[in-house]
Amino acid sequence: MNINEILTKCDHTLLAQGATWSDIKAVCDDGIKYNTASVCIPASYVKQAKEYVKDQLQICTVIGFPNGYSTTAVKVFECKDALANGADEIDTVINIGHLKSGRYDEILYELKSLKEACGQKILKVIIETCLLTEDEKIKMCQLVTASGADFIKTSTGFSSGGATKEDVALFAKHVGKNVKIKAAGGISSLEDAEDFINLGASRLGTSRIVKIAKNEGSNSNY
Repeated sequence: MNINEILTKCDHTLLAQGATWSDIKAVCDDGIKYNTASVCIPASYVKQAKEYVKDQLQICTVIGFPNGYSTTAVKVFECKDALANGADEIDTVINIGHLKSGRYDEILYELKSLKEACGQKILKVIIETCLLTEDEKIKMCQLVTASGADFIKTSTGFSSGGATKEDVALFAKHVGKNVKIKAAGGISSLEDAEDFINLGASRLGTSRIVKIAKNEGSNSNY
């Protein structure tokens, strides 16, 4: 798999707290140049970014991020606000405490509410695998499948660990056919990226693959 193929599966990401419009604009420029699947940016920049890129690039943002413990009503409001500002894709974080307490009906209700708000737009569900047991990961595969969400995603990149190959393989075994997989956090090389894709991930949350493409320059056909 060449780097051009990998780039089309990347959500080129910048979620640093201190990100400025200049930083976001540069990420958008890179996303257009390198034909990434989207750019994943803070919600406060969605409107400006969408006006800047127009139809050249998908804009993804995060809600309930990074801890996931906002109320469902707040997450739905965040989601609708982001969509009104031009977001094409939404990445939300589950309430991990509810999962660990067995409050599965509440998690399912929240995910269904968010998917209803998204309509035809893509909803990705971040479950923060580094904080979960294997049984909890499997349960989330079932809940995400039942909710109608489009993706299950490993990580925020803001906790104690990122994507692992074992977790992506576990997802592939337990999600329904309607659910795709996004690996995010710690993807640092083309080899890592290709391994995750081969295990079943159709999206990668990373900024490093674009950096590699820049370093390769003419060897990447750019």
